[in-house]
Amino acid sequence: TDFDSKKKRKVAEIYQALNSDPIDVPALRRMAISEGGLLTDEIRCKVWPKLLSVNTDDLPPLPAGKELREDNKDYQQVLLDVRRSLRRFPPGMPDDQREGLQEELIDIILHVLKRNPQLHYYQGYHDIVVTFLLVVGARLATALVEKLSTHHLRDFMDPTMENTKHILNYLMPIIDQVNPEVHDFMQSAEVGTIFALSWLITWFGHVLSDFRHVVRLYDFFLACHPLMPIYFAAVIVLYREQEVLDCECDMASVHHLLSQIPQDLPYETLISRAGDLFVQFPPSELAREAAQQQVERTAASTFKDFELASVQQRPDTVLRQRFRERLRGEERTKSVLTKPRTNRFVKLAVMGLTVALGAAALAMVKSALEWAPKFELQIFP
Repeated sequence: TDFDSKKKRKVAEIYQALNSDPIDVPALRRMAISEGGLLTDEIRCKVWPKLLSVNTDDLPPLPAGKELREDNKDYQQVLLDVRRSLRRFPPGMPDDQREGLQEELIDIILHVLKRNPQLHYYQGYHDIVVTFLLVVGARLATALVEKLSTHHLRDFMDPTMENTKHILNYLMPIIDQVNPEVHDFMQSAEVGTIFALSWLITWFGHVLSDFRHVVRLYDFFLACHPLMPIYFAAVIVLYREQEVLDCECDMASVHHLLSQIPQDLPYETLISRAGDLFVQFPPSELAREAAQQQVERTAASTFKDFELASVQQRPDTVLRQRFRERLRGEERTKSVLTKPRTNRFVKLAVMGLTVALGAAALAMVKSALEWAPKFELQIFP
């Protein structure tokens, strides 16, 4: 069939990129983003390390369990979380096999934390680690998760939730750029962004029941900028526009609706849309107002904002308020910041384009390759 021949062609292209010298990482990123992602776990074992620049010839030996667990401050919490993670294993897996994997899962987490004392465990981290364990096995998973934890997941592993909240702050501005009606409805309902917290910090691993969808998203996120999961979260909300607008406009109803994620999402379409939005409204554009103000002001004067944000559980309101204040100041000069407003009318045209293989993929490849360490400076001054 047509699908099979397309698949065969893609597999051939992936192996060609893997076998070229040097390895063609931009091509691998494009394959991971484009329709169907990396197709099989066998291919993921080869490509995921390349996307994370992990050298598979020189993997550290597997951590030894007993000494890791003694005197480890996180051990009890990790144990509890891993015991509760039954539904993350394939249905029908024999108990003893699953229990063996759960022991490995505990060891991988404790090993990464022990080697990187600057990282702090958070509930939901095990949902990410188990995905790697099931796809690539314990030894490679340990190396990949360590790299990921010091890069893409770094902000979730701070001692406080401040940076995680900051990333959640992007959700409403993205929605606002594409669909101001949905944005304003959510603002009126005062729903905040906490409904998307578990999506973000587990890369959707915790909320999607079909493992194939989870690994397809991991292909995409590993190939992209670390903020891509928040764009994907925004795209899910936008996709559910009608349900949101039909909902009672109060916090409990909208929060309940949004936190129940539909399992039959059109993943390929949404991945492509998230890529489009990333290119159209890059993080630097959305972050400007937040980052610049933080650079310019002292900790004492921003404290009120944070206090307000944490009381309301709605950091996005604060972000928006600041943005409006700046706009008022800059309207005289017809600042570039007002430009995206006119872009709203191309929403349908843009949403209809599936440029996952075209400009979007290339722009993401570029930004993904360039994001560190400039990225942290740019957004988290």
